[in-house]
Amino acid sequence: MTSNQPLGTGVLERAFAIIRLLADSPADGLRVTEISKTIGLTQGTVHRTLQSLIDQHVIEQDTKSKRYRLSIDFFSMAARAGNPMNLRDVCRPSLIRLCASLGDTVFLLVRNGFDAVCLDRAEGPVPIRSFTGDIGGRVAIGIGQGSLSILSFLPEEERDEVIRNNLPRIKEVSRFDEVYIRLEVERIRQLGYAHKSSGLLEGMAGVAVPLRDQTGRAYAAISIGSIASRVTEERIPIILQLLRREVDIITPKISPFDPALRRSMQDFAAIMPN
Repeated sequence: MTSNQPLGTGVLERAFAIIRLLADSPADGLRVTEISKTIGLTQGTVHRTLQSLIDQHVIEQDTKSKRYRLSIDFFSMAARAGNPMNLRDVCRPSLIRLCASLGDTVFLLVRNGFDAVCLDRAEGPVPIRSFTGDIGGRVAIGIGQGSLSILSFLPEEERDEVIRNNLPRIKEVSRFDEVYIRLEVERIRQLGYAHKSSGLLEGMAGVAVPLRDQTGRAYAAISIGSIASRVTEERIPIILQLLRREVDIITPKISPFDPALRRSMQDFAAIMPN
């Protein structure tokens, strides 16, 4: 298959299965046999699909190890396409300022359907674990402070739909039930922010504030992730003051008439690796 030939539907499905697998794989990539075994395709089919993806500059093969990995061109395309209404560029200075002021890791999360996706992050000096991991990582909305702050400021009907859909996923990784989630949502709505150590990541804690449009609907969140000993009752007001200052800087820069914003950010991360 040459690079200028259109891909059929079946080929596209196989191609994206391989792309998603490589996105979640070690940095040194995978061999044909590993890809074949994992996604359940013959080695011949996998090899032909890989060659097509190489022709399109989506993946590359290490000449020594013979392993396949996503290409730099792919990440470049994903970075450009995964920056709806220039949100990453608008928020990047705020993330850097917060990271420098607080000394903690700062995340920019956006809604993608029933998930929250990490669109950007600024790494602090204190090593932490997070639900989304690196840029492009995702978590079910309702898990973690950032996604909870987004959930809490969705319209009620939309919020109920997300909770119904995600509750089984939340229960898979936590002890939380629907009553707990709804109580948390009400608490966050009253406070205007999310903060708590959920216990899902031992020793970790966070504080998050939503980014909202003119109707009050959340489309993203800025979240601070740190070790629990740094998120104290005495320190939370300082964190909040800095977070809210940056939200005030960001909000006027986001156009309420942007088509992407009117879609409530639901399609923002569709092209980013799972």
